Amino acid sequence: MSLEPDLLADRRRLRRRLTMWRGLALLAVFGAIAFVAASRGQDGLPGAAHVLRLPVSGMITEDRRILQALDRAATDDGVRAVIVAIDSPGGTMAGGESLHAALARIAERKPVVAVMGATAASAGYMVALPAQRIFARDSTVTGSIGVLLQSFEVSGLMERLGVSPQVIASGPLKDQPSLFRPLTEEGRAALDRVIGDLYAQFVAMVAAGRHMPPDQVRPLADGRVFTGRQALAAGLVDAIGGEREARAWLAAERQVPEALPLRDIETRGRAERLLSSVTESMMKSLFSEWLGVDAPRALWQPSR
Repeated sequence: MSLEPDLLADRRRLRRRLTMWRGLALLAVFGAIAFVAASRGQDGLPGAAHVLRLPVSGMITEDRRILQALDRAATDDGVRAVIVAIDSPGGTMAGGESLHAALARIAERKPVVAVMGATAASAGYMVALPAQRIFARDSTVTGSIGVLLQSFEVSGLMERLGVSPQVIASGPLKDQPSLFRPLTEEGRAALDRVIGDLYAQFVAMVAAGRHMPPDQVRPLADGRVFTGRQALAAGLVDAIGGEREARAWLAAERQVPEALPLRDIETRGRAERLLSSVTESMMKSLFSEWLGVDAPRALWQPSR
């Protein structure tokens, strides 16, 4: 004789409550362990030997956590080499500069290789420059060495609409460029000086990274893009290939075995990763208990 439906429902509710409280208790225990590990500085311990991969994709901006992770990698004996995997059309000058500087600090201590994907242009090319070896695909779009400042102004449209902006600025260059009036000659000259200085910084990075005199870089730094094959001929990259060729080069030239595991850079600390992993596991366990297939079957089981 089977149990009554109400009794079965009560048992299911009790089991769910017990599962939930067990999960919360375990989560609290592991959270405390993670907190103690973090407070004792466990995040800085070196791990097993591996090759670190830094994916650079999309718009490049300054990311404090990535920069900190790269600085940790520079002094981590477990990191034998770094592969910078780039697929980016560019970004901000400051974002590219910050990554360039962090990778240059690593390159002073251990091998750094850049691998270009579909696109590695502008700031995407900049972050490849500290690498001792740059690989590109035949069809990679790279280069675009230069600096761009874009703006627009709508004074003509506003005049047609009968709208007149009122601007109070501390100086004649404070609102340059402006949406509300064309660039003045003085404003254009000031912005030209800014762009010229940023451009000179970019050219200097290319000259240092590619071991070229600046006079050889400038004809290539007119903003144009190159295919991977064109960049190779111009001296902007070292070889055609991808991650496989990069690992082979590291093994042959820097004695970094190809058998070493490849790990993507992790911006979270060990304690945070542990807590996240435990939380994910417990949530999966709870959901499997709450949404398991046994409960629906029991609901429709006929009594005998």
